[in-house]
Amino acid sequence: MAKDTLELLNYLGWTALRQLNIIGVSMGGMISQELVGPFVALPSHVPYLSAPSQHYCRFMKFQERQHIIEAEKPRGIGRTFGIESTCCTYSSSAEHLAPYSTDHSIPKSPDDQLDDVKGRLFSQSWLDAADEYGEFPSNGDRFAAMELKKRQNTEGFTRKGFICQAIAAGWHHKSPEQLEELADKVGRQRIQVLHGTVDQMITVPHGETLARELGRDGEVTKIIVQGRGHVLHMEEQRKYEQWLENIMDKVEDLR
Repeated sequence: MAKDTLELLNYLGWTALRQLNIIGVSMGGMISQELVGPFVALPSHVPYLSAPSQHYCRFMKFQERQHIIEAEKPRGIGRTFGIESTCCTYSSSAEHLAPYSTDHSIPKSPDDQLDDVKGRLFSQSWLDAADEYGEFPSNGDRFAAMELKKRQNTEGFTRKGFICQAIAAGWHHKSPEQLEELADKVGRQRIQVLHGTVDQMITVPHGETLARELGRDGEVTKIIVQGRGHVLHMEEQRKYEQWLENIMDKVEDLR
């Protein structure tokens, strides 16, 4: 997917020095890592990289691994540390997880599917709050309507898509050396990592570790959002836009 993106950028001619602003959410964050990584990208195109709610996978020291295992125990996925990732959290795309239970094998009723997806993606306080657009009783109801509408597109959201994305995200990993190289090429002051503390799709220790490995003496901008979940651009839309504006302004000053 990173290579597909690069081909599109080359076709459009968006190849000038420091021309691209890259924002990746969840699996998009993984793709962003590859896009500006050593195997695909032209990092000189990239003025800044913003990675909200991003999955971070790597080989870890035992002490570090135990820290994240403890955080993952309530979700029952500590067993996944046998492979090259800290956990198999697959995607921010709710449709890929919706038809499956926690172990992704037992079918669930539509109501249970929606409740499970909402709980993984959003904070309960946001779900319960009145719909900010005034069209539904709550934000949770609006998301449920969006999800049901989306599922009507049976050609766009398939089991094959789920499996492919699960493999891509579940086995994605970056070593500390690869992240250091990425940060060196992009520039640490040009990188921003955002994460919600109640994210149940990709828990916050992953964001903390990612920011630490990318950063050096606090050069990477790290924003940990208290009481918010996986989809920060929905739960904190105005603040999210401001965070992006802030890093863009910072990067402009670095030109």
